[in-house]
Amino acid sequence: MSELSITTTQNVNINFNTASVGERMLAYIIDLLVIIAYYVLIYYVLVELVGLGDLIPNDPWSERAVHGLISLPVLFYALWQEALMEGQTIGKRIMKIKVIKIDGYQAGFGDYLIRWILRIVEVTPPFSFIGLISMIVNNKNQRLGDMAAGTAVITLKNSININHTILKEVRDNYVPVYPLVIKLTDNDVRIIKETYEASVKNADFVMIDKLQDKIEKVTGIKSVSQNAMAFVDTVLHDYNYYTRNM
Repeated sequence: MSELSITTTQNVNINFNTASVGERMLAYIIDLLVIIAYYVLIYYVLVELVGLGDLIPNDPWSERAVHGLISLPVLFYALWQEALMEGQTIGKRIMKIKVIKIDGYQAGFGDYLIRWILRIVEVTPPFSFIGLISMIVNNKNQRLGDMAAGTAVITLKNSININHTILKEVRDNYVPVYPLVIKLTDNDVRIIKETYEASVKNADFVMIDKLQDKIEKVTGIKSVSQNAMAFVDTVLHDYNYYTRNM
């Protein structure tokens, strides 16, 4: 198992543990079982209960059209699930692994799309060995789709090491960004810190975005940071800076 080490602008070091090849393979097998269950269920409901087989014209084109329509959710399975479940499929969620950007931030639809396109040529049988070999030889357990999209799959099972200076002395040459943080109370900052750390450990970027929105609403701050994680990190350091010098 390897690590993705990210250092934010405020010298916060975050180490994400990458998912092992075994974990990714088990997630793939679970997803495959879900797909098989889907086919069994859908054909049972449509053919046995609804009697769709009797309604389809007895010609190859009509049969192919129906089979193609039924197979659409399977064809785009990984794409729509990762897009809707923020980097996870049913298999990944059960295995507690997740797709993120290699810089530690939330992947977007474009990233999932790139992974899905290359998935066709490196994961779908009989070409599954391509993705497997890629993960084995890559030090971040990335397949080709991950490398092209700038993503990696991390595990949420292990604790993530977060080393930062929140509630500690900030460096002497630190330059604060958001003076309005003085509107926050010590209790506010404690809640923000705990929520932020828990969200980072679980790669819960949606919660970090909500945390940014809440801070902006309460303080009147307008973020000029690169993203929500950098914003919250800066707010915490700014609060330390101003309270230290009060």
